[in-house]
Amino acid sequence: MSETETAPATTGASDRTIEITTRPRDVGEDARSMHIEDPVIEAQGLGVHYGHFRAVRDVTMKFGKNEITALIGPSGCGKSTVLRCFNRMNDLIPSARVEGNVIYNDTDIYAEDIDPVEVRRKVGMVFQKPNPFPKSIFDNVAWGAKINGFKGSKGELSNLVERALGQAALWEEVKDKLNESGYSLSGGQQQRLCIARAIATNPDVVLMDEPASALDPIATLRIEELMHELKDDYSIIIVTHNMQQAARVSDRTAFFSVDVNDSGMRTGRLVEYGFTDKIFTTPEHEETEHYITGRFG
Repeated sequence: MSETETAPATTGASDRTIEITTRPRDVGEDARSMHIEDPVIEAQGLGVHYGHFRAVRDVTMKFGKNEITALIGPSGCGKSTVLRCFNRMNDLIPSARVEGNVIYNDTDIYAEDIDPVEVRRKVGMVFQKPNPFPKSIFDNVAWGAKINGFKGSKGELSNLVERALGQAALWEEVKDKLNESGYSLSGGQQQRLCIARAIATNPDVVLMDEPASALDPIATLRIEELMHELKDDYSIIIVTHNMQQAARVSDRTAFFSVDVNDSGMRTGRLVEYGFTDKIFTTPEHEETEHYITGRFG
């Protein structure tokens, strides 16, 4: 297939197609898709239990710096559960228990002496629905910096807020109404405000859990464009149910699936992980192909 050719994958229930523009591959590139020399985060044998329920098992994968990685798969396969492991958000669920290791900066973030608040400062998160605080636009962004110990002057804080809003492609739209409530913004603007709040702490990684699922197509496209801009400065890991979105925005894609035992308990597992164009055009596993083409089940 040439560099300008595209490969369609049907989505089953509709006549929509996913178009992937491929690029030339050299020998051995597929083998290197899992080999990331200096990962920003590495999961080693990661599993999650909620009480006696095993939600996810044996997830081992690396995430590259300044890349967008998409986690895809059916509902209940553990995508969001895995995502929340990377900044210890599962700690907030009393019944949750994480096994295995998550390595960030050569340190296991689940080691006993690691402060989860410090982890979340370097690994920010944007949730499915926009969740601005009941504060001004300015204070929404400044809050993240203040709670993480920002000690600069008022002028330095203003510069930080402007930088974060600028990186979130929101500054020009709100610079004259910074004292207005974050709730006064549209849904897409609110989500970009939440992104600005997440990056105000200058993280290395930004986690996004279906960040555009509650937005209209125009706002969704703006979030996707923003992700491409942000990956110059951050590594992004996104959970999405939208196959077209995963194909458009990500460098690598991980497909998760579900095992169901005799009692009907569902446990998520990682099936396949590689370059996005390969996952969507020539996946190694039949299960991946069935999901991509809408024949999963």
